[in-house]
Amino acid sequence: MAGEREDNRVNPRLRAAFLEVVENQIRGNDPPETRETLQRLLDQGMSEEDAKLQIAQAVSVETFDILKHHRPFNRQRYVENLRRLPEAPRLRMDD
Repeated sequence: MAGEREDNRVNPRLRAAFLEVVENQIRGNDPPETRETLQRLLDQGMSEEDAKLQIAQAVSVETFDILKHHRPFNRQRYVENLRRLPEAPRLRMDD
């Protein structure tokens, strides 16, 4: 499983930070689509750890865009990427 293997390309601190964002969103139910996505992925048979890692990928796309292009958080794109999971998140929705 993805959560059980070591991937040397992933910075463990960055991974932990993205997972913390996911945990905070789930706990605060903000946005509610994060918790809904977690439940949907669990219902599809994904482990909780892998589901949260999938959600963290969507968080990373938004974080990249914010830092690289100095843009505000794009909630619409984030929610769309959550809905697309487990398909890989997109930076541009026309990809």
